[in-house]
Amino acid sequence: MKDRVIIFDTTLRDGDQAPGAAMSLDEKLRIAHQLARLGVDVIEAGFPVSSPAQHEAVARIAEEVSGPVICALARALEADVRAAGEALAAGARTRIHTFIATSDIHLDAKFGDPRFGATPAEKRRTIIRMAREAVRLARTFTEDVEFSAEDAGRTDVGYLCEVVRAAAEAGATTINIPDTTGYCTPEEYAALFEAARACLKDHPEVVLSAHCHDDLGLAVANSLAAVRAGARQVECTLNGIGERAGNAALEAVVMALHVRADRFGVATGIDTRQLTPASRMAALATGFPVPPNKAVVGRNAFSHEAGIHQHGVLRRRDTYEIMRAEDVGQTTEAIRLGRHSGRHGFFSRLDRLGLAVPEAQRETVYRQFVALADRKKEIFDEDLVHLVNGALVPDATEHYRLEWVRVTAASGQPPEAEVQVFFCETGERVVRRATGDGPVDALFRALDHAVGSAHELATYHIRSVTEGSDALGEATVLLSDGGAFFRGVARHTDVLQASADAYVEALNQLATHHADRRSVAFVGHGIMHSFGNPAFGAGGAGNGVAASH
Repeated sequence: MKDRVIIFDTTLRDGDQAPGAAMSLDEKLRIAHQLARLGVDVIEAGFPVSSPAQHEAVARIAEEVSGPVICALARALEADVRAAGEALAAGARTRIHTFIATSDIHLDAKFGDPRFGATPAEKRRTIIRMAREAVRLARTFTEDVEFSAEDAGRTDVGYLCEVVRAAAEAGATTINIPDTTGYCTPEEYAALFEAARACLKDHPEVVLSAHCHDDLGLAVANSLAAVRAGARQVECTLNGIGERAGNAALEAVVMALHVRADRFGVATGIDTRQLTPASRMAALATGFPVPPNKAVVGRNAFSHEAGIHQHGVLRRRDTYEIMRAEDVGQTTEAIRLGRHSGRHGFFSRLDRLGLAVPEAQRETVYRQFVALADRKKEIFDEDLVHLVNGALVPDATEHYRLEWVRVTAASGQPPEAEVQVFFCETGERVVRRATGDGPVDALFRALDHAVGSAHELATYHIRSVTEGSDALGEATVLLSDGGAFFRGVARHTDVLQASADAYVEALNQLATHHADRRSVAFVGHGIMHSFGNPAFGAGGAGNGVAASH
């Protein structure tokens, strides 16, 4: 495990080139700082000559992000290399990554002008000269220079060796052998690295790098094959985003090297617990959601629905899991309930939620669950609460009634909510106000003040159940209390009203749960009088304004 693979992240350069994924400067800076926390060795921050925005992004990242080497891309052209050097000027640890195409296909498409040569052989010599000059110029800005032979995967191996040898002799410290078009198979790609290492036997200090695209779905497999063949740098992106079908996914490469250390015998410097946070940040910045079945960071990566899988995982997690969710920053519920789930998974989830089902009713409740699962793709915790409570307890008694609600929000001021709650058992009316982080937060805080007790909000969902500007909104609230859950659902064209009604319904469910009438009286009324006690430092029970929390 002394052998180390450098993780070169190109999310901000190649990932940013994915159609529709352009990131703002602020988003790039946030991701760059997250990549530093993740522990990547190199951040390719952009392509400075391509636009003023790219130049500024590279300059800001080089100046503000510490830890990783900050890299800028440049074609094998003087203007490109100078732009990269200027953008990196303020950085403490920098690299210039220069490239030129080497395959016959690119040679014909990009170097048709007679100034590059009249014959293919002349054009090839020109490319070698341009590569050598670009590397030498880059070395005047930084000692860390990477050279890439673009479309190496479709380049004649003999010529590829000539080019990379010339780049190494000119001072390149890293040689990249990219499968630019995602054309190679793992065996073919590994053979390129074996050939490159052989032709660089006089430069053992040069690091060989893999850069793979996913056009055939082989980017990760090819990258790993390159590592087995001697590559000690892998270029990848968060979530595998990038040109066309994307790049090798960083999270998959890293965890493959980690989980199969017995096979690869190498280590990385990645803090794997930061993988999921980094993935989510990239998804948010680019607008590309992470597919639920995405390896390592997908929502389903550590979830099980089939009954036989659930039974095995509940007994011993490594029966079906080769890594731990917490090791990659995942907190996903392992048991996902649906039509394929069995009794073990179902009743295990009920136990975790604190939902006790008498033995005599377990079969009835399970049959109701199966019937519900046939109608829904997935069963959530709030569905289980509603299912079990509906089967085992009568409708909640109305302890509180919301009489009116008022919410105000203005620019530069925290939202404020005011509510009036009627206590059905005492006939008392209570008005309270509160502020919050948003209108809904203020509303829920005001309701807590009105009933005299803070509550733990487990989940809150709002969705439209009709279309149009007057759409009907449905709010779902799930409150947690001592391991038990209490659900409220309400609909209204005003989503704030629906949210308040749902919260009050959940409060009524919670109050009904307390069988001891004195406990109910304390929650529903008695605690309000405690606010009139000077020891609590508050006003009277019937009116006044509660401080927000």
